Amino acid sequence: MIGGLFIYNHKGEVLISRIYRDNITRQATDAFRVNVIHARGTVRSPVTSIARTNFFHVKRGNVWICAVTKDNVNAATVFEFLNRIVNVMQSYFSKISEENIKNNFVLIYELLDEILDFGYPQNTEVGALKTFITQQGIKTQSKEEQAQITSQVTGQIGWRREGIKYRRNELFLDVLESVNLLMSPQGQVLSSHVSGKVKMKSYLSGMPECKFGMNDKLTLDKSAVTRTDDASKSGKPSIAIDDCTFHQCVRLSKFEADRAISFIPPDGEYELMRYRTTKEINLPFRVIPLVKENSKQKLELKIVLKSNFKPSLLGQKIEVRIPTPKNTASVQLLCAKGKAKYKSSDNAIVWKLKRLGGMKESTITAEVELLPTSDKKKWSRPPISMNFEVPFAPSGLKVRYLKVFESKLNYSDHDVIKWVRYIGRSGLYETRC
Repeated sequence: MIGGLFIYNHKGEVLISRIYRDNITRQATDAFRVNVIHARGTVRSPVTSIARTNFFHVKRGNVWICAVTKDNVNAATVFEFLNRIVNVMQSYFSKISEENIKNNFVLIYELLDEILDFGYPQNTEVGALKTFITQQGIKTQSKEEQAQITSQVTGQIGWRREGIKYRRNELFLDVLESVNLLMSPQGQVLSSHVSGKVKMKSYLSGMPECKFGMNDKLTLDKSAVTRTDDASKSGKPSIAIDDCTFHQCVRLSKFEADRAISFIPPDGEYELMRYRTTKEINLPFRVIPLVKENSKQKLELKIVLKSNFKPSLLGQKIEVRIPTPKNTASVQLLCAKGKAKYKSSDNAIVWKLKRLGGMKESTITAEVELLPTSDKKKWSRPPISMNFEVPFAPSGLKVRYLKVFESKLNYSDHDVIKWVRYIGRSGLYETRC
């Protein structure tokens, strides 16, 4: 599959070189250096074909990581593998830099020997690799330890090692959502969707079994009717997830059967799932723009910002960017809350509020003086954009339960301390004016 793997610095010098196939020669390193790293123009594509040789690269800081092949391979698989290599190296020496690559080149070659075999990706799980590859090299193991390592690498639970112990068992769950919106000046939603992910930090002893449930309704199979009816009878709101992806620890058979996410969690921080939804989104803010052109040299703007969430909640880090014409001479601002400033370099008024309570509204007015211009084109009126952070999930997702089971050790679900947090942030949140 992969013919060679090379790591370069920003000058194009080869720091790590490993060739797996005979059809890749050392000349390939020079081709990538000349045509990509030393290219005068901006490199827009992460895939470059030179003389029937394909170069797939990712850049981290001042380091280029490049996979080379002459075969017609799956590009998504190669980039997934390159990102896995980045994660493995970051777990060993935190930051990927030229200095760290040089200081740990022996360790990197050991990792590549385990990760790639004749160009085919093998085990890339950090937990499994750390059981037998350390900063000092491969440990000398007894027969019992070698047997344990073998079962860890080749077994079904490659993401978690055995024998983990904590004084206090804790679980941290974060629901992070990014809401995207395009709204018309009349308040009609033109397009909207939420991209979310569930991140977890698990500090649990032993080999626990976790079950996680949320208020989604199944729309893909026949059980959708019964589940939707049950939700309507109980009065609990549910959400329809359009698509989702899971960490490899999740048992997909149980999720398809009863929509329960059952898994043995990795140790530490990881991303449990990603999802996307487009229906019944709770839009945190609404922007009402009023633009009045008094003359060719004068423009009046009035922006009303309304919050559409519970009064007990507070929106934070709020920023509204209001575009102005390119021939703006001066701007006079008046706002009841927050601070506003005109940025001539961005041709925009930036209005910042530290916080805003739910079901509140605030207004900003601006008088814009314009310079005479020979350009006959009318001002295109770019959309008003927003940045914010709110302590709830705009999609309506709720964690129904989070349970932990461990049969071998003497602790139960009640002994585990659990923390659940919801954070909604703005993606591309725009209102036309």
